Amino acid sequence: QGVGRNSVQGDIRFGEALSAMGARVSLGDDFIEASAPLSGLRGIDMDLNHIPDAAMTLAVAALFADGPSTLRNIGSWRVKETDRIAAMAAELRKLSAVVEEGADWLRVQPLRQWREATIDTYDDHRMAMCLSLAAFNPARVQLRILEPHCVAKTFPDYFDAPFGVAH
Repeated sequence: QGVGRNSVQGDIRFGEALSAMGARVSLGDDFIEASAPLSGLRGIDMDLNHIPDAAMTLAVAALFADGPSTLRNIGSWRVKETDRIAAMAAELRKLSAVVEEGADWLRVQPLRQWREATIDTYDDHRMAMCLSLAAFNPARVQLRILEPHCVAKTFPDYFDAPFGVAH
């Protein structure tokens, strides 16, 4: 909530990326609502320079897609709280994902066999929040997030929020 069709925030374009993956996306004056298609998400190959932080969530969504996803022009990830390209690749591999990385891109193969994992956050709030979404895997494989308190930087109640959103 708080971001809608007339938002000046660049992250509004995250909805476009989800739509490209096949998600059903609705925009209201102060909300964006997305739901997975019945047929599942599609892999994407996109330039995400305009939404580098939100693109991190797409790396996790790629685990649920029907084919590989390539996130391009994300070199800024290398100079954030941690080297997010290397960190994301390492953590997705813990789940058994096949991941390739380059200087400014990441390619993620969808997961068919989920593996329990303990996820390092690198004291990076976005790593913790994005990777926590892998807990919604269809195999119901457990995920443990180390140092979850790092989300306090931007969203102290993040791990409580899903319970308030469900209806």
